[in-house]
Amino acid sequence: MADLILSDHFVDQEQQHEADHLGMWTFLVTEILFFGALFATYCAYHFLYPKGFHAGSNELDVTLGTINTGILLTSSLTMALSVHAAEVKDKKRILIFLAVTCLLGLVFLGVKSFEYAHKFHEHLVPGPNFVIPEEVGGYIPGFEMFIFLYFFMTGLHALHVLIGIVLLAVLFILVASDRLTKSSAIVLEMSGLYWHFVDIVWIFLFPLLYLLGRSS
Repeated sequence: MADLILSDHFVDQEQQHEADHLGMWTFLVTEILFFGALFATYCAYHFLYPKGFHAGSNELDVTLGTINTGILLTSSLTMALSVHAAEVKDKKRILIFLAVTCLLGLVFLGVKSFEYAHKFHEHLVPGPNFVIPEEVGGYIPGFEMFIFLYFFMTGLHALHVLIGIVLLAVLFILVASDRLTKSSAIVLEMSGLYWHFVDIVWIFLFPLLYLLGRSS
């Protein structure tokens, strides 16, 4: 990888690196606030409609949710290994772990798509064609709100996963074509922070959606 390119408005490389980190963490804080508001909304409605959320949670496939949790945790490990490989300038390992991370992200989206398709098939999607499953036993206040929050929160998270995959794919191409400078290597590190953030969001989503409602 080429030498670090120092921008004119920085005194030295250390200052530039610190600025990169500060910018990334500032972005992540805004994301945390956004998802935090969604989590607070979920908890508020869960408090108001515990029975509806209990019934809604029971309609989710815990097995698929658990599988996706394992997939993202594994991808977090491979992302960390990719960043470490960049630090020691091991191009082969960077490419391997980036590819594995992207693949795991795609598998995650595939599992989530399968889960969505099943919900659409059962008409368990908020809208004019929404149908309450027979096992629920009729209308329960909060049930449809849970389903709406499930699709909105997991859909938004899936979008973040997709953005992460595209970002990592671009970095893969740069590394493979030897166009990744040391300054771009910092981008890999920042991308790692983003990917870990996406994984952490799912760690909160999984119990909130798949497990918390069941404890009501």
